Amino acid sequence: MSRDDGDDGNSAYGRSRFKRSKAHFSDRITADGRDGWPVEAGRYRLVVSRACPWASRSLVSRRLLGLEDALSLAVADPIQDDRSWRFTLDEDGRDPVLGIRYLSEAYDRRETDYPGGVSVPAIVDVPSGKLVTNDYQQLTLDLATEWTALHRQGAPDLYPHALRDEIDEVMGDVYEDVNNGVYRAGFATEQEEYETACAGVFRRLELLADRLERQRYLVGDTITEADIRLFTTLVRFDAVYHGHFKCNRWKLTEDRVLWGYVRDLYQTPGFGDTVDFDHIKRHYYQVHTGINPTRVVPLGPDLSGWLTPHHREELGGRPFGDGTPPGPVRAEERVPAAHTPGPAAHTP
Repeated sequence: MSRDDGDDGNSAYGRSRFKRSKAHFSDRITADGRDGWPVEAGRYRLVVSRACPWASRSLVSRRLLGLEDALSLAVADPIQDDRSWRFTLDEDGRDPVLGIRYLSEAYDRRETDYPGGVSVPAIVDVPSGKLVTNDYQQLTLDLATEWTALHRQGAPDLYPHALRDEIDEVMGDVYEDVNNGVYRAGFATEQEEYETACAGVFRRLELLADRLERQRYLVGDTITEADIRLFTTLVRFDAVYHGHFKCNRWKLTEDRVLWGYVRDLYQTPGFGDTVDFDHIKRHYYQVHTGINPTRVVPLGPDLSGWLTPHHREELGGRPFGDGTPPGPVRAEERVPAAHTPGPAAHTP
């Protein structure tokens, strides 16, 4: 996620027409190193915000594939300033591995005065401190297909060859109407622009609900990249997109199929254990000052429903295919209990 509307920082959010930028740094980290960046354990650092749906894809993929030892993790503060993502969650406000205060420093080491904003997810080359890629569309596909030598034993196949055409088609529709559609609605500056985007969001959600009423997962009978990409938008829907982005024809909790589907994924190891509802809400409501100038963060919604039975297992399916669930979250990467639907969470 980045600002896509020039150099006005956070003040521009919600005051100018929304346009999703393409990733400026599209180098790939591959098994053969053809772009100059070979897959290598310990060489790279993944920088994310738990607030950002695009970055959250990489968090889920990394967990499911068991890449924690191979690809270290830096988590940025959900509240940006006008230099964008910062490491104020770390001691002395510096990332302990990269030694930088702002992600923009890694961008600058790669290219000074580059066009576009500072976005996450980003992968940084630790030895040089340079950004390698911020290509949020390709990054997780490469984790699934190029990093296989470093996958954990029992890692699922998130992008199986036989289903790639169908996965790509589904992901394309989800991206256009849902992942990106909520932003077009939320940042719309004209009524017609908003209504078109909002209608597109719910039209696609209804089509997805029809599909998911008959099958547990979007493509095939196992979790794939398509499910990861839909999940990261759905898990934010009632918390921020319904109110803050005005996508309010109905709440996710009001749709039996989608609410069951997203709870099924949330309760699957590797999905819900990466989600920080506090970071999500504070980022959207406090950073997008063009939409929410008071920066007041709402108390709701009640999170307790995320842990209720979903009954999706009745549709069959094998979440990890021939693989196994990921192990427990390592202590230093656990989301604080107060930021989750667990018993320590605050509910209004």
